[in-house]
Amino acid sequence: MPKASTQQFLEIDQIKEGVILLKNQAMRGVLMVSSLNFALKSEEEQRAIIYQFQNFLNSLDFPIQIIIQSRKLNITGYLDKLKDLEEKQKNELLKTQTAEYRNFVNNLIAGGSIMSKNFFVVVPFTLLEAKVSPKEILKPTPKSLTEEQFQRCKSQLWQRMEFVAMGLRRCGLQCVPLNTPELIELFWSLYHPEQAEVGYYPELPPEIIR
Repeated sequence: MPKASTQQFLEIDQIKEGVILLKNQAMRGVLMVSSLNFALKSEEEQRAIIYQFQNFLNSLDFPIQIIIQSRKLNITGYLDKLKDLEEKQKNELLKTQTAEYRNFVNNLIAGGSIMSKNFFVVVPFTLLEAKVSPKEILKPTPKSLTEEQFQRCKSQLWQRMEFVAMGLRRCGLQCVPLNTPELIELFWSLYHPEQAEVGYYPELPPEIIR
């Protein structure tokens, strides 16, 4: 009996033009969002940020999903480069300083793992939310969206994403939509955290990229 591939258990059908298409024909767009150091803001600034974020949430008439991705950073390659630079350095003073810096970084990470955090907002859209005629809604559900349906839904999804980005910009956050390669890299790293940690990414299957 042939083994089932992991892709069979995922809800994602394909990723096309920066849009995630699910097997139930729903669509998702993903915004990568910057961070800000809330603790370093003054009390007045903190209140303003909270007020703007509250207004942003109250303005939404559709759900969003906020995701925080924590990833362990592997800086072995960086330390190796410092070691190589140290060995090639002819100036004794610079050689000593490079060695001290390398030891400082090595001791710094010895106490625990260094983590990087990325922030994402997932914006949804479905065919039922598109402006379609009653006759089109009552038709049997096709296995995939037509190109016309896709472009129509994509346009409205993009409008939602711009609305979300505008609201977050008022809170002092910067947003950028992920394109197709970036989305694939994101999902691949979520399912292969150890390989992603060392910066390995495989050849992507062409059937999932459009």
